[in-house]
Amino acid sequence: MRALRLHGDRDLRLEDIPEPPPPAPGEVRLRMRGIALNHIDVWGWRGMAFAQRQLPICVGVEAVGEIVALGEGVEGWTVGDRVAPYGAQTCGVCRACREGRDNLCENVSGIMGFHIDGFAREFVNQKARLMVRVPEAVSTEDAACAAVTFSTVEHMLFDNAKLQPGETILVQAGGSGIGTIAIKQAKALGCTVIATAGDDEKCAKAQALGADHVVNYSEKNFASVARRVTNKRGVDVVFEHVGASTWSGSLLALCLGGRLVTCGSTSGVSAETNLMMIFQRQLHIFGSFGASMRNVADGLAKMAGGMTPVLDRVVPLEDFRDGLDRLESRRVFGKIVVTI
Repeated sequence: MRALRLHGDRDLRLEDIPEPPPPAPGEVRLRMRGIALNHIDVWGWRGMAFAQRQLPICVGVEAVGEIVALGEGVEGWTVGDRVAPYGAQTCGVCRACREGRDNLCENVSGIMGFHIDGFAREFVNQKARLMVRVPEAVSTEDAACAAVTFSTVEHMLFDNAKLQPGETILVQAGGSGIGTIAIKQAKALGCTVIATAGDDEKCAKAQALGADHVVNYSEKNFASVARRVTNKRGVDVVFEHVGASTWSGSLLALCLGGRLVTCGSTSGVSAETNLMMIFQRQLHIFGSFGASMRNVADGLAKMAGGMTPVLDRVVPLEDFRDGLDRLESRRVFGKIVVTI
């Protein structure tokens, strides 16, 4: 079968490898149909894994597939079902797993495509308990964006920041995969949305998605704009995932008691923080990593209801490297999906 494997720093190769063995008890075999690209793919491509891994490794963290075989004891699934596989290989027995907080598993064995072999191959054996059903109304390309992208936004906005109708939210990097979905989610809730982007074209596209105010952060101070738009009050929530370059401004943009939720650090992992501002203004900072399987299911349900992800482009597996180049250079608006 074809597989896209990382052999070293930026050394991606499309090659033939043996198919997996028949699915073990409790497993299913998936025919992979598509993968969506994320910055975690870029980190892995650069050699930035957070744990030891053995190369070569099949890449691909977020995906959609179709069941083609069932292992012994698998119930509730049939051949032909489309699924969004959950990439974190959780234990299923620790307290967090039992409570449905999958992304806090105490004994996770790795993230597929990052620490262990991922989904960028034609066939994958997956534990049946680590799959979420794709509704019939959701296209395969959209479903590829469920397990990481849509679910991450669900977890950030609703589990952590607890965004409420009528609030004002600042969405950083509104042209990114999660930024575009955050704009849609917040507007659907009835919030006022301020979105940032790196150029005027992306700002225009963010406004077309529903953002009430847009800021080209390469030309204007987004914190000042947020203050002006809210009559100096500040925003209720900041959706942060850029990192060092926006951190201080994101905190300054918050109102008294405001909430900042962050899931990324693409511009750098370290930033200075004014601690007096944190406690004097009673700010709340939430770190958010991954999502639960419930978040994946909730995202797919919203897709079925018409809230689809923004697709920058759909490319074949052979062009996976070009997609990563586009993502790394920040030319993308929305998501890149790779078909298999």
